[in-house]
Amino acid sequence: MSYFRENIEKLSGYTPGFQPKDTNVVKLNTNENPYPPSPKVARLLAEFDINRLRRYPTPLGDSFREAAAEINGLLPENIMCTNGGDDLLTIVLRSFCCSTRSLVYPAPTYSLYEVLAKIQDCPIVEVPWLDGYRLPKKELVDAGGALTIVCNPNAPSGSFIDPEEISELANLLEGKSVLLVDEAYADFAQDNCAKLINKHDNLVILRSMSKGYSLAGLRFGYAIACRELIAGMLKVKDSYNVDALAIAVATETIQDQDYFKKNVELVKEQRARVAKSLESLGFKVAPSSANFVLTQVQSGDASDIFEKLKERHVFVRYFPYDGLRDKLRITIGTPSENDRLIEALKEILSS
Repeated sequence: MSYFRENIEKLSGYTPGFQPKDTNVVKLNTNENPYPPSPKVARLLAEFDINRLRRYPTPLGDSFREAAAEINGLLPENIMCTNGGDDLLTIVLRSFCCSTRSLVYPAPTYSLYEVLAKIQDCPIVEVPWLDGYRLPKKELVDAGGALTIVCNPNAPSGSFIDPEEISELANLLEGKSVLLVDEAYADFAQDNCAKLINKHDNLVILRSMSKGYSLAGLRFGYAIACRELIAGMLKVKDSYNVDALAIAVATETIQDQDYFKKNVELVKEQRARVAKSLESLGFKVAPSSANFVLTQVQSGDASDIFEKLKERHVFVRYFPYDGLRDKLRITIGTPSENDRLIEALKEILSS
């Protein structure tokens, strides 16, 4: 006998990227930033009053809301703090979807969307991307979802949709569907959708502090939306979903824009270098606006190369799914990590 709900009993949970215990490896499989957080974080941690931990944090993370609002040119009422971007995904699924209200998204994309929808027991409609990862606007609208998600830049492709196209989709969905734009990787892209918030009352933007700001271990993200959507989602979030230490660190980090922008540029430079090196080895590399590249294996087997890289303590990501079986997703690392990756691939291909 099972004590679980039927949909949970049947569920295959999300499979996170492998986390090696050995630190002497090249870890390019989970899209972490290769550089440390702002140096200001170390000072904050050294001076943090641990007596604050015996009390609950501010329920809304007020200091971070104010800092994020200023950086995005919005108001604190347009910001909601979350325990990583995935917490926001859970909140929007609980807010807008149920057994009679479906989730729609273009696929392939972030596999957690499907898992969270199945937990919520809501119908899922996966709409194939148009050729070249172009946005299938008509098909997404026709699918009739209560919630539509577009990951931009998309994972695992790294492809980017111009905000004007996102705005067109939001207009088409107005009065029918909430549109969530997952901008977890927007820090490495050429643009973002923050400026659209005051144009669309059905738009929610997901932001993460894990990628551009090097805080993957902290678990902090935030939503950007109109006041009415934020107010509604605040009813659904956990009472204290972000802790006092995380609020303090995230606030200090997002305010250090000079350090953030410098690291983003370093990643972009290495992204171009890695793509060029992979192409010189015969791989086909899709244009990327994220901190990773999706590369297609032209000769050989992607899963075999993945395993041989692992034997050499170089970890990348392989997805055994339709449309991805001949590809590897590779996070951009430091110059020395990228050197080890390329040298390992040369060894594998030559043998």
